[in-house]
Amino acid sequence: MPDEVRELAGVRVLVCDPDGPPVVTVRDALDLVGAAFLGAQVVAVPAGRLDDRFFSLDTRFAGEVMQKFVNYQLRLVVLGDISRHLAASSALRALVHESNRADHVWFLPDLEALDARLGATT
Repeated sequence: MPDEVRELAGVRVLVCDPDGPPVVTVRDALDLVGAAFLGAQVVAVPAGRLDDRFFSLDTRFAGEVMQKFVNYQLRLVVLGDISRHLAASSALRALVHESNRADHVWFLPDLEALDARLGATT
């Protein structure tokens, strides 16, 4: 399945293909931002597409990527199981907890959870 814009809970979401190109640079993240300009307000990226550096906060890659989405007023949603990364980093656990309490970046298990979360905020 290619990346596609879908409507979830009345919100247009760019749902990224799990088998799409990996996000290993800030430029790759900006490519997703550009794709979202087709009318999406949210970009849902499978965790498997994110380079492991995203989950290692000392690389600052996650912060750079998240800031790009915030700058362009897009929500970033990381979808999927990140439990192995959470088990390895208390800092990442704190980031996920705080992000999920806010409105710009969410870490969710699947599209159903995203649909429910969007429905609760619209």
